[in-house]
Amino acid sequence: MPSRCFTKNLKLSILMALCALICIVPSIAISATNTKKTTSIKTIVKPAIESMDHSNTSKVFLEEADSMVKHNNTDYISLYGNQRQVKFRHGNMYMSCDSAYFFDQENSFNAYGNIHMWSGDTLYIYADSLNYLGDEEHAILYAYDGNTVKLINHDVKLETDIFEYDLIEEIGFYTTGGVLTDKQNRLESIEGDYSPATKLANFYSNVYLCSNSKDNKKSEIFTESLHYSTFTKIANIDSDAVIMSDGNTINTYNADYNTVTKVARLMSESTITNKDGTIYTSNGDYNTNTQIANLYDHSSIRTKDNKTLEGDTLFYDRANGYGEAYGNMVLTDNEKLSKLKGDYGYYNEVIDSAFVTGHALAMEYSKGDTLYMHGDTIRGYRIIKEIVLNPKDSISTTTLDTTHFIVVNPRVRIYRSDIQGVCDSMTFRQQDSLLVMDKFPVLWSGHRQILGNVIEVHFNDSTADWARLPETGFASEHVEGEFYNQLSGKEMFATFENESLKKLNINGNVMAIYLPLENDSTYNKIVNLESSFLEAHFNEQNLEQCKIWSQSNGTVTPLYLAKKSLFYLPRFKWHESIRPKFPMDVFNVSPEMENMLRSTPSTTPQRRSKSN
Repeated sequence: MPSRCFTKNLKLSILMALCALICIVPSIAISATNTKKTTSIKTIVKPAIESMDHSNTSKVFLEEADSMVKHNNTDYISLYGNQRQVKFRHGNMYMSCDSAYFFDQENSFNAYGNIHMWSGDTLYIYADSLNYLGDEEHAILYAYDGNTVKLINHDVKLETDIFEYDLIEEIGFYTTGGVLTDKQNRLESIEGDYSPATKLANFYSNVYLCSNSKDNKKSEIFTESLHYSTFTKIANIDSDAVIMSDGNTINTYNADYNTVTKVARLMSESTITNKDGTIYTSNGDYNTNTQIANLYDHSSIRTKDNKTLEGDTLFYDRANGYGEAYGNMVLTDNEKLSKLKGDYGYYNEVIDSAFVTGHALAMEYSKGDTLYMHGDTIRGYRIIKEIVLNPKDSISTTTLDTTHFIVVNPRVRIYRSDIQGVCDSMTFRQQDSLLVMDKFPVLWSGHRQILGNVIEVHFNDSTADWARLPETGFASEHVEGEFYNQLSGKEMFATFENESLKKLNINGNVMAIYLPLENDSTYNKIVNLESSFLEAHFNEQNLEQCKIWSQSNGTVTPLYLAKKSLFYLPRFKWHESIRPKFPMDVFNVSPEMENMLRSTPSTTPQRRSKSN
C-alpha cells in the first residue's frame, strides 16, 4: 500500500495540474503557430500506433476517443467520447470515461464522467472523476456529491468518496470513510484498504462489522483496527474490541472471528458475558452460535448461580450448563464459601452436580476456619422427588422435594484445626444437614478420639448439634503416658451446645475405663465398669453428672497394683499414626490407613473376659 506521505505528494501534484491529462499521441501531427489560435481535429483515434511498441507495460495508451482537441501552448490533449467512448489502457488495466485530458509526455491523464476501470472479468471500479499517474501506476478516483466510488471484485463491493488504487501493489485504499460488503458481511471504517489479489482488507478508526447468518442471527464487532479476508470471512482484531452476537458480548483486544462459523479465537485477556454468566480467558475459542467454549491457560467460568469453574483446560457448553476441567480444576461456590479442587472434574449447573478426582480436595470456609476434605473422588448431586400432600383428601397437591448430596470415597481424610478424621466413605445430605462416615470412621478432637462402624453428625448452620454412632461406638481420651479414658457401647448419642459436648448417652453393653483426677492434679487409681446404660452431662467439656444403671459392675484399682489388662478395653487402639496433622496432610494415605480400611469392621462391642 502506498505510504500516506506519498499520497499527500500525489495530491499536491494533482492540484498543480488540476485540469491536465497526460496523453499525447505521437502519430497525430499538431501544427504549431505563433498566434493563440486553436487547432481542432475530430476523428476516431486508432487503438494502436504501428511505430510504437504496444506491449510496453510502462506506457499509458489511448485506445479510443470520438474527438480530440489540442490547444496551443498546452501539453495535453482534450478527449471526448459518448458514453465512455474515451478509453485508455495501461498493462492489463483498462479505463474508460466521457472526457479526459491526456498528458502523453508525463504518461498520465485526468478523466471525467462515467469512470470505469477494469482488469479481466474480476475487478471493476466506478467513479465520477479520475486522476491517473502512469509512471507511478497510481489512480485517484472521486465521486460527486450523492455518489460513491465503487470497487467490485466478484461478490465484494467497496464504496467510498475518494479512492486510491495502486496497480503495482494491486491494492486500493481510502481515508475519508468507506464501506465494504460481501455476501456475508458489511464493514465500515474511516480508513481502509483492500487487495483484490489477496482478498485481504484492513480497516482503521471507528471500525464496525455487521454479519448476518442464514438464521438471521446478527453478529457485530466494534473496534479501531480490524483485518478481514473476503475469502475466509475471518476478521482479525488487534485492538480493543467488542463482539456482540446472539446475546453474547465478548471484550477482547487480540482475536480472530469467523463470521461464517461464528467462532471467536481469543488470544488475549478476554471476557465473554451473557445472561448465564461470564467467561474469563486469555487463550481459547468460543462459538457465539452454539455457546461452546474450549479454553486454555487456566481460564475460568462464573455461572449464573454464582459458582466459578477454573482449570488449565476447560470445555464449556453454556447452553446446556456443562463445564469440564482438565488440570488444576477448581469449582468455587461463592455463596456457600466452599471449593472443590482436583486434577479433573466437571460441573453441570442445570442439575447442580459436580465431580472431581485426582488429588481431589473439598474446602469449606464459611466459618473462618477452613475444613479440608480429601478422597479419591468427590461427587455432588441432587435428587428431586415428587411428594403428594394430603393424599387421602379429595383435593391433593404435589410438591417437589430437592435433596443435595456430597459423596467422598474411598480413602477419605479430613482436617480442620479443631477436628480431624478418616474413613472409607463419607456422605453429606443437605436436606437434613446430616454427615455420615462409613467403614472405619475415626474422628479426633484435641486429645479425644471417636471410632465406630458408622458415625453420623448433624449440623445446624454449619455447626454440629448432635452426633450418633449407631453400630457400636468407642471414645478415647489420652490422659498421660500409656493411660487413656475409654468408653464403648452398642450405640452412642451425643448432643452439642455452642460447639461443646453437652450430653452423652450410651445404650447397651456399656464399658468404661477412666482415671479420676485427684485434688493434687495427679492420677493414682483406675476405674473399670460395665453396665447397660450410661448418661452423662457436661459443662464446657467437664463432666458434671454421670448416671449408670441396670446391674452395674465396677472396680477401682490403685495404679501401682493395676495389671496391664486393666488399662485398655477390647478393640482399643489409638490411631494417632494415621491422623491428619495439617491441611495438606489429607493427601497422605499411609499404609497403616490402607490396612485398616481393608480389614473387616466389628458389628458389636466385645466384652472384657472374666479372667481380666
